[in-house]
Amino acid sequence: QVQLVESGGGWVQPGGSLRLSCAASGFTFRSYTMTWYRQAPGKEREFVAATGSSTNYADSVKGRFTISRDNAKNTVYLQMNSLKREDTAVYYCNARFWKYEYWGQGTQVTVSS
Repeated sequence: QVQLVESGGGWVQPGGSLRLSCAASGFTFRSYTMTWYRQAPGKEREFVAATGSSTNYADSVKGRFTISRDNAKNTVYLQMNSLKREDTAVYYCNARFWKYEYWGQGTQVTVSS
């Protein structure tokens, strides 16, 4: 059974940091491109960062967020620094390889004073 389980979300003040984790099971993790997306209230889901054959970031998070993966632990991470109010969203983990695509349930990140 395929599972993607995000964790690490929560409340943080502007300028703070959080580290999200996404633990995967049920598929060959190392073969998949792993991507973080986010969806703010009233907005469409948007790309944040991806790691596969290369690493890519949305312009809005470049220099502040870092995506990484540990294939031995079947886990992908998103280190988020210098958080801004506009980073508030539900963050989703996505796994994609060929015709296969899986999503996690999401974890809430709230940046507020």
